[in-house]
Amino acid sequence: MIRRRRLHRSVFAAAGLYNVLWGLWSVADPQWFFRFTGMPLSNQAAVFACLGMVVGLYGVLYLDVARAPERGWLIAAVGLAGKVLGPSGMVWMIATGAWPASAILLCITNDFIWWVPFGIYLADAWDEQPAGAPVFKDSASGSD
Repeated sequence: MIRRRRLHRSVFAAAGLYNVLWGLWSVADPQWFFRFTGMPLSNQAAVFACLGMVVGLYGVLYLDVARAPERGWLIAAVGLAGKVLGPSGMVWMIATGAWPASAILLCITNDFIWWVPFGIYLADAWDEQPAGAPVFKDSASGSD
């Protein structure tokens, strides 16, 4: 059983719920972010709604990690990569003047607060792997 299992289940349940709700909100009102930051409304609101759909789907995956943290490391690793790369793009948009500095607030709740708990989970999940175990297994047959 993975170390700190209860903590990891709680973190990924919270991340899953947050992402699903954020995604639903962004699909229902794809202009909210632009109003919130004081930017002009987007003439491509469907793109932000699509982002909301993707974020919501990540939430479903995080809920699966909460259900079975012993087998969620790949989902968490991809999620953490997005939570690091996304703010990199945001910093670029702000630095080039394409978006206002207020847009960075999006990264606080969507990305930064999850870095440490996802990192702790990945360290615990890595420690859980037996030495010499294959990275990927065929889940249907139990072999690699």
